[in-house]
This record gives sequence, C-alpha cells and structure tokens, in this order.
Amino acid sequence: MKAVIGVIASFSLCLTVQAARFDIPDVGKIVRVSDPEISPDGKSIVIVVTRPNYEIDLNESELVLVDVQSHAQHLLTRDRKGVSFPRWSPSGDRLAYLAHDSANKPQVFVMPMTGGDSEQITKVATGIQQFAWRPDGSAIAFAASDEAPKLTGAAKFDDAFEVGNNDFLVTSKPMPTHLWIIPTRGGEAKRLTSGAWSLPISHPPGSPASPIAWSPDGKSIAFVKIVSPASGDGDQSSLQLLDVATDQFHAITGRAKHEGYPAFSPDGKRISYWYPRDGQTKYGNDIYVTTMQGEGENTTRGIDRNMARAIWMPDSKSMLVGANDSTTVGLWIQPLQGKATRINLGSICPASSFWVDAAVGSSGQIAFTGSEPQRPTELYYLANKNAEPTRLTDFNAPLTAIELGKPETMHWTGPDGYKEDAVVTYPPGFSASGKYPLVLYVHGGPRSASREAFSIFAQLIAAKGWVVFEPNYRGSDNDGSEYQAAIWNDAGAGPGRDVMSGVAELKKKGFIDDSRIAVTGWSYGGYMTTWLLGHYKGWKAAIAGAAVTDWLDQYNLGDANVRRADAFGGSPYLDGRMKAYVDQSPITYADKITAPTLILSDTGDYRVPVTQSYRLFHELKDRGVTTQFFAYPISGHSPADPVRMRDVYKRWISWLSTYLS
Repeated sequence: MKAVIGVIASFSLCLTVQAARFDIPDVGKIVRVSDPEISPDGKSIVIVVTRPNYEIDLNESELVLVDVQSHAQHLLTRDRKGVSFPRWSPSGDRLAYLAHDSANKPQVFVMPMTGGDSEQITKVATGIQQFAWRPDGSAIAFAASDEAPKLTGAAKFDDAFEVGNNDFLVTSKPMPTHLWIIPTRGGEAKRLTSGAWSLPISHPPGSPASPIAWSPDGKSIAFVKIVSPASGDGDQSSLQLLDVATDQFHAITGRAKHEGYPAFSPDGKRISYWYPRDGQTKYGNDIYVTTMQGEGENTTRGIDRNMARAIWMPDSKSMLVGANDSTTVGLWIQPLQGKATRINLGSICPASSFWVDAAVGSSGQIAFTGSEPQRPTELYYLANKNAEPTRLTDFNAPLTAIELGKPETMHWTGPDGYKEDAVVTYPPGFSASGKYPLVLYVHGGPRSASREAFSIFAQLIAAKGWVVFEPNYRGSDNDGSEYQAAIWNDAGAGPGRDVMSGVAELKKKGFIDDSRIAVTGWSYGGYMTTWLLGHYKGWKAAIAGAAVTDWLDQYNLGDANVRRADAFGGSPYLDGRMKAYVDQSPITYADKITAPTLILSDTGDYRVPVTQSYRLFHELKDRGVTTQFFAYPISGHSPADPVRMRDVYKRWISWLSTYLS
C-alpha cells in the first residue's frame, strides 16, 4: 500500500512539474548577462550581471568575474548604482568601469585586481558616456558632453533656442560631446577636442555610440565626428585620426557621411570601420579596412549580411564579425583577403541588439553572451575559433524546470520570389491534430530580425496555449542586402505580402484556428500591425506598441527625422514625394480597421512620437472600434524599468486572453 501511495505521489508531483508554465512572475527571475571582457592573461572574463528589483523599480547590475577553467564566480562590485562598461587595463592589474556618483552621473571608477576599494577618477558634471584605456595603462580617454553655460538673473529665463534636426521633445540647445584624457593614477582631465561638432551619442534602441579607439602605440585616437549633436544629423559622420600630443586631427577617408566604429588592428597598420554597402543606406553595413588613409576595401561583401560587430583577431590578418543570419546571429572569421569561415555555434544564438555582444582575447579566445531557444542569456566561451562553445554560467538554470514553448524555424518562398523565414513557437503540449489560436508577434526595426532564441514575449504567449508566429519580412537584415533593400519606398505593401504569405503557409499545416488570429508588435512591429489591420481581414484582436502610423510625424518629430527621407527617396516636401509618405502611412487606411486594438506608448518617445498613437486612438474611438490606449509617462522608446515593462507584459497577455480565449 505504501508503495502504491508513493507511486501516486510521484505521479502527482510529475503532473505538477509538467503543468508549470512560463508566466509573468517568472520574468522577474530572469538574469541578464552582458558585456563580456576577457582578461589580458586569458584566465578570466568579467561580465555585467543584471537583475530586476521591482521594489525600487530598477534593474540592478553588478560586475562578476568568471574563471574560464573552473567556471567559479567572484562578485567584484556591491551596492553601486549604474554599474556598466567594464574594461581591463592593458596589464590586467586594474579594472575600470562606469558607475553612478552621488549626483547620479556615470563616472569612471578603477578597481585594483590585487584587492582594495575602487577609486573614482573622473568628476564630470555631465557624466561619462564611454572611455578607453591608453595602451600603456597610464591614462584613460573618455567622451562627455559639454556643460551648458550657467546663467543667473533674468538670463535664466532667456531660453529660446534654434530648432535643428532634432526630435520635438528637445527643450534646449543640444550640447556636443567631446574627447578628454585623464591620468589613471590621479590628476586633472585635459580636453582633447572642442567645437560645435560632436562625437556620436547613443539613442537606444540601437548600437552603442562608436567606441573610442587607441592606436597600439598610444599616440593616436580614431574617433567619429558628426557635424552637430542633433540626432537627425547623425548620418553626417566621418572617421577622424587624432594626434594626442598636439590635439590635431584629420579625416581618414575623405567621406562625409555614414562612417562609424573604427578599430585599430593589433599591429597598428590598419583600421576597420562600418560603412553601408556601396554607400547606400538601404543596404546593410559592411566592414571596410583601410591603411590609415583612403577608403580601403570592403572585406565582408561575400557574407552579404548587415554587420553588427567587427573585432580584430590577434594576428591582425583577420576579424571576428557578426550579424543576423536567417533566424540566428552568425559569427564569422573574416580574413583581410578571401572567404569568411562561419563558426559553428549549434543552437546558441549570440546576443545582438544592433551590436553583437562579444569579445576576443589575446590568444584568439572568443567570449560572447547568448541564449538558446529555451534558455535565457548566459556567458559562452570558445578557446579558439575552431573550438566548440562552452557555457560558463548557469544563472537561469531555474527556468529549465518550467515547461516552455518550443520554437523552430519555418522557411517558404514568398509571393515575390523571396526566400522567407520566420520563427514559430509551439505551446507546451502542442499536438498537430489540434486547433490553436495564432498570435503574430512582428519584430521592429525594420533592420532587425526574428531569431530562434529565448524570447520573453513568445514564451508568455505560447504558455497560454497559442501558436506564436514571428515573421521576417523584406527590410529585415537577416537574408542579404537585396532583401533588406526591397523595403525602399515600399514600407508596408511588400512587407505585408511577406507576412501574410507566411500566415497562409502556416495555415496549410492544419492546426491554426482561422477564427482566432491576432496581430501584435512594437515600433516597426507596431507599424506592420496597423498596416496589416488596414489591408487584411480576419483579425480577432491587435496590439500596437509605439506604432509608426504616420510617416510625416516620423519625419517632422522623431529623433531621426530628416534621415527618414532616405527610405522614400527624399523629403516629403520636395519633388512630389508627399504622396508616397501618405500612401505608406497606416493611418491613411485606419478606417478599414475593425479588430479590437490595444495601443501602448511612452509619452516621451523620441523615436516614434506618441502623437502617432493619439492619431490611431481617436480614429478608432470615433468610429466605434473597441480600443484602449495606455501611455507610460516616461522618456524612451519603450519602458526600460522592470515595473512598467511588467505592466506591458500584463496588458499584452490580458488583451489577447480577452479575445482569443
């Protein structure tokens, strides 16, 4: 009898474990791992480890040292706010990083690796944006924005400013960012550059600002000069080479636009940099290499992907490069001459949000953060380019006990002959003989891609018993330059055909309930959501997050503003182009929308101004379409804090549950 009870208890426990599915409380348990930096001796890797703290609504980060051989971990920082950007000194005896000071401004701190407290070495009123060690370890170069003039009396209220190519939320003249240098053993900072022009400033989401690059001999710094700090002028960027002794600098290639991310080869003879294929922004970035003067050669044309990272290998004859590739992120070893070799990573997808999160060691070791389809981000390591990747951390092991949805890649040929792909995530317990609601979760960008990696949104949706479809559409950067460029002056119709052909292909499998299909997305995913709502029928529900609904608002009010013109051939106010902007705006077709639609946006969204969500809301509300509009009173393109992001998840799942259950 006892044996029978034991079997029953075991069976009951088994059922309980199998029934545990991914839910919103589990999101708070996910640990994020980022910014791996290999020590100069190659024995350890420092990473940034981030956990959400809902009580104070902060994502709290610490630096953790991971031993490569034993995988042992050592916590390096405690109770410091805003910890980020760890960088080893050239000799490995010290570690510099950014953390907030008492005024909540990021400053450079230096930690002795032999023991002892970190020392704050910068005291910049505007805070530090980025920094880089001089190769001999004697100094650090850093980038910081200039301080606005301090005014007194009536002058404090004389605050009119000239509007330039900036977003509509700007309330004062933007200040330029410049280069400084400071001794690491103590002393005053010295300004290296000045003027109305600026170094790049990062406006998330997107790649980080182009890093400061020291020459191996410590005499020069390669950087990017932008004509002004206005975000709309960010494409007017050129590579520059600064002589640190004289503060004089000159252009490297002679181009005036689209250059970025210079990096010296270890032998100091060459500089690699990002530049659009054939100088056209409709194509992806390639990696060019120059010998200090002139444009140099395009080294990655043969890969034909939108490059999101290039790191020199120790031999100075090749680089580690990375980019979205089909439904994963690829890493290649690209020689200066010849064909690239793709590194076999199996099911691991390196982390990449417009920037592949990786590092190369002095002996050719490779470290990167990445996820597997059913495991959130961890730290991975390759002893050399031919080695198999090893997972060095296991922060998210508890989630492996949860029954997760299973993602897989789907391929088909689209209506215009393109080879299309998507990620389909099946709910736990899926059976091909059943009938399931379908939720489209369309990626943003559009220069991005859906990947077969761990996805919080996809897992939350699949856990409800729904199939998740994450399509890549023309404009995505995962399937070659021609596919990416095909969105030029065709923002909605062509991508819409791509998406709907994928839905039709998925329906052929027989397990989709045609009466319960929802479309959702954020940013350009919100654009595709509203476009599809206005052009195709049969939607049961929709969610439009930070949706682009009006290209004129994007051009006039967003942070990229005039740079948007490239996608349409020029300004809407010239040469009869207004019609293209109007015809490709989903708001033009919003009178065709009938599906219940949830609208979400940040009031301080500089990327996709909230005005566009207001337009959609009033259009739907006035016509009697079921809609709700929730706005988050914060800056940014989407909530970055854990509490508001949790609210997004809750509203997303609740809205879908109302109409799909």
